[in-house]
Formats: sequence, structure tokens, C-alpha cells
Amino acid sequence: MNSKIAKKIKARFRKSKKNLKKNLKNFFDWVKGAELVELKECETSKDPVRPELNNEFRTSYGRKIFGVKFQDEIHAVMCFAFTNKIPKTVNELDLLSKDAFLQSANRDQNVGKMAIAYTVWSNKKGGGKLIVKEVFKMIKKSNHLNRLVTLSPLTEMARNFHLRNGALEVQVNEETQNFEYKIIK
Repeated sequence: MNSKIAKKIKARFRKSKKNLKKNLKNFFDWVKGAELVELKECETSKDPVRPELNNEFRTSYGRKIFGVKFQDEIHAVMCFAFTNKIPKTVNELDLLSKDAFLQSANRDQNVGKMAIAYTVWSNKKGGGKLIVKEVFKMIKKSNHLNRLVTLSPLTEMARNFHLRNGALEVQVNEETQNFEYKIIK
């Protein structure tokens, strides 16, 4: 009787090991094949951080929406505004990004020196980390951006996500918190 149980346990273990290898292969296939793309709009209702911000807000005054695309599907989204100062609220983000945009019209068309990530979400495991990594690479290559800062909600989940992905806490505000990913060019 014990040998039957031992055989069943070994069989389950082999099957679990096989499934784990398959799942890891699928995960790395999607990560390797994914690309960062600029989006004209996103499904704002899927945004767990700032669903109240419409696509017009997300794309006006030099603001941008980026997504991680794999096999014609968007699996993660990150929205940015470009400023010259770190905002403490969404309202301040709006004003600072408008100001940076208007200043750029008189200069070289480069909007702001800081990329402020104000929302990020993922539909697929690993998507959040991947989009942070890809956006980080893009900003590192830019000529005018020298800082990647977040305007994150005041939650443990946001704090843990950014700290786990290598960001440093800049400040904790009344309603938000800011983290910075160091750009070394």
C-alpha cells in the first residue's frame, strides 16, 4: 500500500515539474517577444490607479501612454507626463505638465526634464516590471530627460512595487508618494 502511495506522489511530482517548466517557458517567451509601443489611447476603465483620468488628459500637453505589446495584444500600460518639478497631486501634475509643454514651444520642443509616471497596470504576470524596465531604457536613451519619477497612490502595494523594482522613495505626500528610478547615462 505504501508503494502505491509513493508511486502516485512521484507521478504527481513529475507532472508538476513538467507544468512548471512549461509555464516558465511561456512566461519567458512573452517577455522576450514583447515590445514597448506608444498608444493613442487606453481602456481607462481598466486602470486600477487613476480610472477617472480620460484619454484626452493622458495625451494632451505632451503627455503619453505606453504599452507593452505581445502578439497584437497590450499586456501592460504606463502613462506619463513631462515636467520640470516633482508633483505632489494629480492637479499639480496637470499644471506642471502644461507649464513644461508651453515652455517647450519657445525652446527646442522637448517637454520637461522629468518623466512622471502617474499610473501603471498589467494584465499579465510580469508585465508591470517589464514596462518599468522598458520605459527606463527609453528614458535613458533620450537627450532631454534626466529623471524618472512616479506619482503613486499612498498604498503599501505601490510602495512595495517600486522599491522591489529598484526605485528610491523621494517623498510621501498627503495623498500620494513619489519614487525615483535613477537614470545613469
